[in-house]
Amino acid sequence: MINHINGKLVEKTPANVVIECAGVGYFIHISLFTYDKLGSNEQCKLLTHLSIKEDAHTLYGFINEAERTIFRQLISVSGVGANTARLILSSMDPDGIAGAIAISDVSSLKAIKGIGEKTAQRIILELKGKVSKATEGIIFSSKNNTNRDEALSALLMLGFSKGAVEKVLQKLISENPNSSVEELVKLSLKNL
Repeated sequence: MINHINGKLVEKTPANVVIECAGVGYFIHISLFTYDKLGSNEQCKLLTHLSIKEDAHTLYGFINEAERTIFRQLISVSGVGANTARLILSSMDPDGIAGAIAISDVSSLKAIKGIGEKTAQRIILELKGKVSKATEGIIFSSKNNTNRDEALSALLMLGFSKGAVEKVLQKLISENPNSSVEELVKLSLKNL
């Protein structure tokens, strides 16, 4: 019903934003992934998903189509509601979620607060084929994607688990966006 909101960013917290558009302030729930990408721009555009229940109409906002697609796939899983999907997106980026599902990495999903083993297995079972098809053609934007991929490959060859390595790399790249492959590997080894 509401595809996106484009307007002035009036209020921003890690859990939600208020965007004023045509004199109306829209309260929109967001993930930490979106919060990090928003920056401090006064003017912003968020893609949205409107959740309608008996007692509430709730807007969820996303920085890009990849995040919204993953969110919609997650809420299609039995037992995963909109708030749980938002929590998953706050814990892992869309690349990491799609990757964990594609390689059946239960431990990465289980590491997210509130996600047990059965829920993680259900997410993987129900979305394994769907996520890769739904996100096909969507380019996940990551400034150091090549460096990240090379560092990931190197660390996997050293015998570390993919879930743990991805988490460490995600943190390191957000803290040091211009790190070389060598720096990423060295820093990762200190944190694993």
